[in-house]
Amino acid sequence: MDAGFVATVALVYAMSRRRPRIVRRCWVHTILRKRLQRGEYHVLVQELRLDGVLFQQYFRMSKDAFDELLGKVGPLIAKADTRMRLSIGPAERLAICLRYLATGDSYRTIAFSYRVGHATVAVIVKEVAGAIWTALVEETMPVTQTEDWRAIAAGFQERWNFPNCVGAIDGKHVVIQAPANSGSLYFNYKSSHSLVLLAVVDAEYLFRVVDVGGFGRSSDGGSLRNSAFGESLRDGSLQLPPDTVIPGAERLGLLPHVFVGDEAFPLLDNLLRPFPGRQLTRERRLFNYRLSRARLVVECAFGILSSQWRMFRRVITTSPEVTELCVKATCVLHNFLRRKTIGRSSRTPVVPVVAESSDEAPTLRDAPMMGSNNATRRSIQLRVTFCSYLNEEGVVSWQHKVV
Repeated sequence: MDAGFVATVALVYAMSRRRPRIVRRCWVHTILRKRLQRGEYHVLVQELRLDGVLFQQYFRMSKDAFDELLGKVGPLIAKADTRMRLSIGPAERLAICLRYLATGDSYRTIAFSYRVGHATVAVIVKEVAGAIWTALVEETMPVTQTEDWRAIAAGFQERWNFPNCVGAIDGKHVVIQAPANSGSLYFNYKSSHSLVLLAVVDAEYLFRVVDVGGFGRSSDGGSLRNSAFGESLRDGSLQLPPDTVIPGAERLGLLPHVFVGDEAFPLLDNLLRPFPGRQLTRERRLFNYRLSRARLVVECAFGILSSQWRMFRRVITTSPEVTELCVKATCVLHNFLRRKTIGRSSRTPVVPVVAESSDEAPTLRDAPMMGSNNATRRSIQLRVTFCSYLNEEGVVSWQHKVV
């Protein structure tokens, strides 16, 4: 058989097996071409700038805060125009990301409103959320030094009457859609899938340390153990102030600076948790009340976070990687906006996380207790010493009316 004939037959056969070429009807959909004339950013957002209250409700921040944030993030998210099309400007990209964080709406819903492709929204949310974290983390959540820990301790002593406290620690589950092929890694004790947000909060409701990305099946104690913060706490590299004598309680000797947490955390030299059980003496019940009162700041911070950024009120359908970026972005945005209100005479609101409807159940949920708590004798004795102080030298007049 002629070799040329065989080659021709093979070529025809190969071409017949090729997938048909998809011909695009248009490079940009006709509706999307009207983005500059009818897109939500170019119409509604510009009208909202004339009303500060409505602008605040739409973006969950004021016009001045938006413009200041744009000045910090804009250089990181700006794109160059090409010969084929004009790029989406940094202000519009920031608006799309903030709208997602503020509502938790689907990418397609936001895409229709802003007249861009839903894949474009997905890219914008990922890139802008990461840029927000990069631009704000050093300013709003810097690495805490020894003098910073001392200032935090002074704030807890002044506002919450708890000595040597350098932060309240807690973990929350951020409910997500089950990632593909993830098995039970993200499956938590409430039969949903989640990432764990572990945070340390100071007396002013500011996040000082956040660790995002722990698997949902982990407890608070497990998340702490596996986090960089937990490792630094164990090896003593947090640069905490040295042990000090509490003024007026010299008899107790030197006491360490401590974090306060709930029953889900282990009892360590620098981490206090309540006394367990129900049959407690009055002194121990008073200690548990005073510790819980100081620890309430982290619960309030989570409440403010989920009330401001309604993304947390829904099941987040993005990938774990994007969810982690968005959660970290909301934490630094919380600090960025909260620092502007510190020092005002208005009372800090304690925001309860209440669902507005059955479709918006809170998705920041408590993490479970860890399985065991094998504390050292020193840790147990330190808790007893703090209990003695809060019932004697550190007593406040109203605590006996509460317990």
